[in-house]
Amino acid sequence: MFYYNSSIFHPTTFFLIGIPGLEEVQAWISLLFCTVYLKALLGNATILLVVKMEQTLREPMLYFLAILSTIDLALSTTSVPRMLGIFWFDAHEINFGDCVVQMFLIHAFTGMEAEVLMAMAFDHYVAICDPLHYKTVLTARVLVGITICVVFRPVLFTLPIVYLIYRLPFCQAHIIAHSYCKHMGVAKLSCGNIRVNGIYGHFVVSLFLLNLVLTGISYVYILRAVFRLPSHDTRIKALNTCGSHVGVLCVFYIPSVFSFHRFGQNIPHYVHILIAILYLAIPPSLNPIIYGVRTKQI
Repeated sequence: MFYYNSSIFHPTTFFLIGIPGLEEVQAWISLLFCTVYLKALLGNATILLVVKMEQTLREPMLYFLAILSTIDLALSTTSVPRMLGIFWFDAHEINFGDCVVQMFLIHAFTGMEAEVLMAMAFDHYVAICDPLHYKTVLTARVLVGITICVVFRPVLFTLPIVYLIYRLPFCQAHIIAHSYCKHMGVAKLSCGNIRVNGIYGHFVVSLFLLNLVLTGISYVYILRAVFRLPSHDTRIKALNTCGSHVGVLCVFYIPSVFSFHRFGQNIPHYVHILIAILYLAIPPSLNPIIYGVRTKQI
């Protein structure tokens, strides 16, 4: 079914397949994602509760950790419950408007996650490379400015995607070979020209990768400072902490970049789908362990 809107045909609903090629084992895969989702809910909610109730936990690092936990809760909740509905209840249909909203939220929260990880890398850089000026650099005013950038910059860069989707005409195709709505996944169903969508999508991905580069530069300086520490035990402890943080960055960025650019055209499509789900489901469950449990104050 299609409806006519401002001289452009939009489908009433889209049909989300789930994981094409793995329909027979989707129920078993869903148990894994359900477990990961519940773990993310419990871990991030616990961190938010501890930071809120314990008045002594007011350092910038813990402030960023609370923001990260909030984003992780939002990101996983935006995507995983809908996927479980497909796997368990055959709830494949999604309204056109709901699909656009989910697409916007997933891309916006993914951008926020990248922003806050970069902010946390900067926090670690100042704490290790310039500890004497830590509190003078990361003042309350600076934290507010960073928070505004973390929240509003991804939103501003994601909003045009909504317009770019609404301007497209859709003719017959309405089946999305995925388990959630993505910008180019929806755009490719259009019978119109999606060149602008592709160009803008690559522009947003380039900004996403710029965050990765800046975060990587921060950790290069951190590692350089760590190797200059006089105590061997202190170096080992710092390296363990940096290693776990870099691991989280890899789990978040590698699947997302792989998903954005569709590397490996000979790889089965369901592998791409699984990787695209991983970068939405796994980091929110790992972050409370890496950044929370390993934080001394927590």
